[in-house]
Amino acid sequence: MVIEHLGLNAISGSLVVLDHVKHATFEEMVELRLDNGSKRIGRIVQIDGERVVVQVFEGTKGLSLVNTGTVLSGKPMEMPLSPEILGRIFNGVGEPVDGLGHIYPETKRNVNGTPINPVSREYPRNFIQTGISSIDALMTLIRGQKLPIFSGSGMKHNELAVQIVRQAKIAGANEKNFAIVFAAMGVKNDVADYFRRSFEASGVLERVVMFLNLSNDPIIERILTPRCALTAAEYLAFEKDMHILVVMTDMTSYAEACREFSSSKGEIPGRKGYPGYLYSDLASLYERAGMIKGHDGSVTQIPILTMPNDDITHPVPDLTGYITEGQIVLDRSLDGVGVYPPVGVLPSLSRLMKDGIGEGYTREDHAPLANQLFASYAKVQDARSLASVIGEEELSAVDKKYMEFGKLFEDRFLTQLPTESRSIEQTLDLGWDLLGYLPREELDRIDGDLLDKYYKPHE
Repeated sequence: MVIEHLGLNAISGSLVVLDHVKHATFEEMVELRLDNGSKRIGRIVQIDGERVVVQVFEGTKGLSLVNTGTVLSGKPMEMPLSPEILGRIFNGVGEPVDGLGHIYPETKRNVNGTPINPVSREYPRNFIQTGISSIDALMTLIRGQKLPIFSGSGMKHNELAVQIVRQAKIAGANEKNFAIVFAAMGVKNDVADYFRRSFEASGVLERVVMFLNLSNDPIIERILTPRCALTAAEYLAFEKDMHILVVMTDMTSYAEACREFSSSKGEIPGRKGYPGYLYSDLASLYERAGMIKGHDGSVTQIPILTMPNDDITHPVPDLTGYITEGQIVLDRSLDGVGVYPPVGVLPSLSRLMKDGIGEGYTREDHAPLANQLFASYAKVQDARSLASVIGEEELSAVDKKYMEFGKLFEDRFLTQLPTESRSIEQTLDLGWDLLGYLPREELDRIDGDLLDKYYKPHE
């Protein structure tokens, strides 16, 4: 039996309040019917006894307390899914916006997902090659991992996201079982058009599922965008046995939508005005990455977020760092001198890379080479600090070697063209070539056998 509740008790912004509603459930979808025949969709976001608060997707303009009837659907928001979603472009709530018509669903799934049983999780192992030397060598992305990129306003994280989507591939996986799910939240029209054109021009759109939430869309759509994207990823990974890389940008826009939404509900704010449940809210998204026993597919996440005022202690990067397995930090000083991608090596790490590199995965010299490059670049920073005090000409011969190594490392290893994709072998060989500018006795992180095999000093 379908019950229609006539009239509203209160309207506040994009929220409406109904009284005397029985058997409602949290996040249940509702349909609001106006007396002119039009319909709007909403979602129950708060329940207090028989009083419910509904967030209206299209906003409350034109609604009054007497011209609206509300019908509860009895189920949460579901997304229609089929293999047809590959190569399609959707808005923030999973509706096609590419003009190719509706999806004919094979199944429908709750966008909130189902938690993965920890006992059923498989430990992430194999690496994903992005074609970007600094990431592949020093903070390797492992299949099933969640590895965020911490950027800043005005930096080239959008270009980096496009490059990763264009170049990413998995060893041993062909194009038929590897795909990208790309979610953009709160972007301007020109940025959304840039993503769309870039994927079309490079020919990768056919293996990409795009979700675009624009800055002028309702904030409730922004909150649902990553959930729709991850629902599509889970369907392709665990029902179609595909390896899915999910790129989500910008998680700060998502968190700000949560803050605005929380404020409109009158909730007590936490740090910097964000809701106190922001940690668990972000975790409900990030923890949807992983691999499940008995399934060949996997979900790997690269969330991208901009740090307000480049503050890594801001609540969004701070909480993200607690939940995820490392981070890739973009450095504004490198960006300022034209290094692309401006990856800050020293504050970046991938906590799972040790188990997905080396013999059988990449190459036997990968781990010691990465350790040596980290250590040597750290000494470069020490030499530069000393040179700023006493002058470069007063440095020791070894420190001058480190200064030369640091310049070459940034110019040749960190810097590459947005269209340049390097294989893991090219990246590792380039790392050894750069270590050739340092004396052999300085390479204390690599054993003698590997040095004999790979080290070639530059005279």
